[in-house]
Amino acid sequence: MKIVIAPDSFKGSLSAAAVAEAMERGVKRCFPQAETIKVPIADGGEGTMDSLIMATGGQAIKVQVTGPLGSIVDAAYGLLQSESGHVAVIEMAQASGITLIASNERSPLTATTYGTGELIKRALDDGCRSFILALGGSATNDGGAGMLQALGMHLLDETGKEVGWGGGQLKHIQTIDDRDWDSRIAESQFLIASDVQSPLLGPEGATFVYGPQKGVTPDMLETLEKYMTAWADLIEQTNGIKLHELAGAGAAGGLCGAFLAFFPTTMRRGIDVVIEYTGIDEHLTDADLVITGEGQIDAQTVNGKTPMGVAQEAQKFNVPTIALAGSVGEGIDKLYEHGINAVFSIMNSPMSLQHAMDHAAELISSTTEQVMRTFYLQQRRKGGIS
Repeated sequence: MKIVIAPDSFKGSLSAAAVAEAMERGVKRCFPQAETIKVPIADGGEGTMDSLIMATGGQAIKVQVTGPLGSIVDAAYGLLQSESGHVAVIEMAQASGITLIASNERSPLTATTYGTGELIKRALDDGCRSFILALGGSATNDGGAGMLQALGMHLLDETGKEVGWGGGQLKHIQTIDDRDWDSRIAESQFLIASDVQSPLLGPEGATFVYGPQKGVTPDMLETLEKYMTAWADLIEQTNGIKLHELAGAGAAGGLCGAFLAFFPTTMRRGIDVVIEYTGIDEHLTDADLVITGEGQIDAQTVNGKTPMGVAQEAQKFNVPTIALAGSVGEGIDKLYEHGINAVFSIMNSPMSLQHAMDHAAELISSTTEQVMRTFYLQQRRKGGIS
């Protein structure tokens, strides 16, 4: 029996690689002779860099950059090899992510993407001209302004002075001056791996949808939206790019919008980019089962999340897919139409969230074992396994 194990991370608990290890232990308890292929997956958010490095034999290049609140943080970018040369994987959460800030320190008015720009600059210095951008997990709502500044764009106030960092500074920008803009960007290609379709502005935009998890309070929403609107208006006046209602521009607090406005950029669904690089297709051709999963599975999973992307790929080869989750929400019936055959929660008794996170590895292994026992029995009845 051949089992392909292709989970995402269980955020706040286990990396995708650790989840895959736990699932493999569960498989082996039931079926020690099974061939297991571990392919940790991400969907363009956090963990994408590690997933692509593992899949391609790449390496992490360690860099010190400016964190979201201005202090120096340890970060990295992924360096992959391809037929056309070096490919840099820039995971914005490495430099500007919400996990770098304590929950009581979240500050969308001052949080900056400057460090993400520094990561890009370092990769350019190292000779990279092809980039994959993973934009999930941001702490910022600055419309990508900080990232632009790190790469030489001057954002000037009415007196001609450079503005500071953060979403609160967008209101002061009167001029976008590209006299020192890094010329190497025009020579490069940037692929945004994201499934976010939110526009920059409006009730479904960056501030209203994602702002609250970054510390945007209800009385701050309208103010930040006004600042972001002024930023979008200025970009349109400067280069004719209208980001206001552009699908995807709202990803990562508007960082995606800055890429779309000032970089040679294309966008693809994050899970599709990762699946292509991991080469999971090669393992699916003769697989008997795929096991995937992530921390939360619900109706939103159908919108390009890892379990859905993996299941759709497995469906091409008529391989059944079973998904495990820490929490199973409403609306999972939609998933059955797209290749997921069953969804299991790893919770085996009433427990707190903290307990589940602390014991996630064993819970995942135990649930995987039970899944395998059921699958094995069913296959024997069908005559598929002797």
